[in-house]
Amino acid sequence: MQKKPREIQAEIIHEAVKGLFLKANTSIGQDIYNALVHARYRTEDSPVGQSVLDQIIKNHDIARETGLPICQDTGMAVVFVDLGQEVRITGGAFEDIINGAVAEAWEEGYFRRSLLDDPLFDRKNTGDNTPAVIHLRMVPGDRVAIAVTAKGFGSENMSALRMCTPAEGPDGVRKFVVETVVKAGPNPCPPTIIGVGVGGTMELAALNAKRATMIPVGSRNQDARYARLEEDILSDINASGIGPAGLGGRTTCLDVHISHAPAHLAGVAVAVNVCCHASRHAAMTI
Repeated sequence: MQKKPREIQAEIIHEAVKGLFLKANTSIGQDIYNALVHARYRTEDSPVGQSVLDQIIKNHDIARETGLPICQDTGMAVVFVDLGQEVRITGGAFEDIINGAVAEAWEEGYFRRSLLDDPLFDRKNTGDNTPAVIHLRMVPGDRVAIAVTAKGFGSENMSALRMCTPAEGPDGVRKFVVETVVKAGPNPCPPTIIGVGVGGTMELAALNAKRATMIPVGSRNQDARYARLEEDILSDINASGIGPAGLGGRTTCLDVHISHAPAHLAGVAVAVNVCCHASRHAAMTI
């Protein structure tokens, strides 16, 4: 007998996405918070850097306690959905569900509407921070995993992509990532979290880089070679002296995460997605 699909009402998806964005824009993850505290009291030896970290931590405390946004830039809504192939969503069109949830979250949270309907000519505000950028994957099972990130553009503007040659190898990747972050200087509001996508095509590398910014701070790639590369890049960035807010110090970056994918033999796509310390993301599974 064929198994009956699990039905999930549109309202459940709507409330999940709405709640995740309300949380993401007002409360950073404990992993990031712990990393900031560790940097302040254990690794940052610059008095100015320590002062900046104090202010950042205080800002996060206020946002969490009051429910106010962490930053005035409440970002562009990006939604990752892993949809189980044994799930049937009823009661609404999928994109309408997501965009309705984003609009309500921005209204209820008093978040800044930052989205324009046309990037070059009309540049009129859409009024509700929609449409969201939606990435959908079909996966086995009867669950729906949702991860959201409210991506601010002070850091997004500093992101970059390069098609490396295979001969450049790990050193070429390391050099490109470090150069990208150092060139960004104070613009992405350091300390940053750096997501790196390696392999695949140019768009897959960029997508994997953004996903990588949501990997918990302090975790390492399961492949020891990539884990070592993450650590080397992190060390190089923090040796740059840019420091918190770009005012000098040892804490330019909280962590570097690499997501790699199979690649064509003729090239290595490398994408660097820069994320500020207000790494606004949240996730849940239904």
